[in-house]
Amino acid sequence: MAENGKGRAAIVTGASRGIGLAIASALAQDGYSLTLSARRPESLAAAAGALTEQGFEVQHVAANLADEDGVRAIVEAHRERFGRLDVLVNNGGVGVGAAAGEHQTKFIDMQLDVNLRAIVLMYREALELLRMAGAEHGVAQVVNVASLAGKHPEAWLSVYSAAKAGVIAYTQAMNGELGADGIRSVALCPGWVDTDMTDFLKHELPAEEMIRPADIASAVRFVLGLSPAAVVHEIVFQRPGGGY
Repeated sequence: MAENGKGRAAIVTGASRGIGLAIASALAQDGYSLTLSARRPESLAAAAGALTEQGFEVQHVAANLADEDGVRAIVEAHRERFGRLDVLVNNGGVGVGAAAGEHQTKFIDMQLDVNLRAIVLMYREALELLRMAGAEHGVAQVVNVASLAGKHPEAWLSVYSAAKAGVIAYTQAMNGELGADGIRSVALCPGWVDTDMTDFLKHELPAEEMIRPADIASAVRFVLGLSPAAVVHEIVFQRPGGGY
């Protein structure tokens, strides 16, 4: 898909590795100028630098999505550099497993803040730019990376599952609220994806049997290729046989 995003710009959170980096790479290849964000400055700078070396226009903003000021900083830096926002990818996320009687409040708050609250804040802060893009060419696309756990909640990952279910619900609500402004949203709901976040599982499920980050990036390209007359609310990714 060549240069379909030329002259357009995108924000990708959680972009230093895994799914976020795969999506960012695809968008860069398709002509989008990018603001990348992640929590760890070193890995984020390395990811942004690798894309810049390939000739892509990329800036990076290290920020903690649990911090409201961090969310604002991402959007403001993007506004100052590019002045437009055609695609917003809310990919930053965190999961901490625990039994129901053993949840630590700090980890409950962290998962709800990063996985769900940050998305609400990103919409709020980016809404003016998204509306401008929707008015200009009929579509501004928001991609919310949820999880199959939001569709089929998992024991031990209960708080993570609840937060991701909230992402799916919020995505649908935003389509109802913002569709008339040309802003459409999709929730991506993958099972186990071959990233470092699933390393803990690879002694049971080999990496080659997991969903690829490139599969998720391909889905983003698919929704971006749709006409303004179509909206896809969610895409579910499962491994053959129906497993996570």
